[in-house]
Amino acid sequence: MPVRYMQAITERYQRLGYQPYRWLVADSAPPWQPLAKPLRETRLGLLSSSGAYALGQVAYHYRDDCSIREIPSATPDAELRFSHITENYLVDARRDPGCMMPLRALRKLASAGVIGSLADKVLSCMGGVYSQRRVRDEVAPAVLDAMRRQAVDAALLIAM
Repeated sequence: MPVRYMQAITERYQRLGYQPYRWLVADSAPPWQPLAKPLRETRLGLLSSSGAYALGQVAYHYRDDCSIREIPSATPDAELRFSHITENYLVDARRDPGCMMPLRALRKLASAGVIGSLADKVLSCMGGVYSQRRVRDEVAPAVLDAMRRQAVDAALLIAM
């Protein structure tokens, strides 16, 4: 059953007597670009906003945690953990981490030659950051820097 997330949040805020949630409205379109080379030659990065972290890493704080986690792409599913402000959406991720962090599937695609390679470290953030300014000024630049350090050509974005 699909979750109508934006509608559910809007109704929840109304029930609680809060001001309506201010959904981001971008002032310009993102600078999407076509791939510069075939997918089979592309180094792929991954970003999930599921609050994923690897066993041994620090879990996310629940409110406005703007940190990112760099998770080794060789991490087995059994060592993936999730912490997020919207805990009720993590049931499936905890049962099958691949639905939010498809590392096993991406490693298979790389070994089959479908993608050139997977970045050595994939990224995760906690998507429940209420400050649009902090996402723009802190989270996005940290993600971009991590992707550039790994020389990724394209990124798979998995929003929770």
